Amino acid sequence: MQPTSVAIIGAGLDLGAGRRGVDMGPSAIRYAGLVDRIRSLGLDVADLGDVGVAVPEAVEPGDEQARFLPEILRTCEQVADLVEENAGAGRLPLVLGGDHSVALGTLEGMARLRGAGGVLWVDAHADMNTPETSPTGNVHGMPLAAALGLGGPAFERPRWPRPAVVRAALVGVRSVDSGGERDLIRSVGVKVFTMADVDKMGVEHAIRESLEYLAGSRFVHLSLDMDSIDPEAAPGVGTPVRGGLSYREAHLAMELVAESGVDSLEVVEVNPILDRENETGKLAVELVASALGARIL
Repeated sequence: MQPTSVAIIGAGLDLGAGRRGVDMGPSAIRYAGLVDRIRSLGLDVADLGDVGVAVPEAVEPGDEQARFLPEILRTCEQVADLVEENAGAGRLPLVLGGDHSVALGTLEGMARLRGAGGVLWVDAHADMNTPETSPTGNVHGMPLAAALGLGGPAFERPRWPRPAVVRAALVGVRSVDSGGERDLIRSVGVKVFTMADVDKMGVEHAIRESLEYLAGSRFVHLSLDMDSIDPEAAPGVGTPVRGGLSYREAHLAMELVAESGVDSLEVVEVNPILDRENETGKLAVELVASALGARIL
């Protein structure tokens, strides 16, 4: 079923990243006309503002293997509460990041409401590190592993189901840390379409097969990292990797998502400091619209 109402939840979290700036991502996406664009699709929109986020200069990083993790989880808990409340009221939660660690909050909120579900993870990176395997200690490289229940005791909190997802499909991956992350991906058997796979078989095949794999899950969540798109089209991201999805491939992917339908979605890693005239924020709005059903005709 297509949504009739959308709840926008801002989460300007940048504690999980190694580069500052994504805390302004929700503002950049809103400034690009998000609310009006969604309303133009005939949908009701409630913008709930931003959850509270700690400032890196005001808190200690703590464990260098998972920097700022307690503060990140506190922010994600606020996101989870709002996601659970609004999804339960029949609104589609749209979370605006911030770095990709905010996905933990979205997925936990949906899992509280419906049980462990599935996620379509569109990203240049696998985000399947754990504190033991991460070469940086940046938590935005760990949320998918944590949501799958593989993050270890550091990620456990009261009321947070583990795992939050039992099926995951990754599309657009082209940067995986050697060693632990790569081994973990292989051992748990998540479905992965690297950019090499997309080049060979096309984005339509990759997305359709991913959605078929996720079909029947208690919920299906779309997690869109803007660095999945080639930096030529999306320059304003903190960890750009050349060779990503083209502008049209990204739109086609979102159009296919709209045909299938999702229960929640988020857009993350927009960094206005590194952008060109909010080009990436504008593209984020366009892609959200495509995922919600916008069409040329």
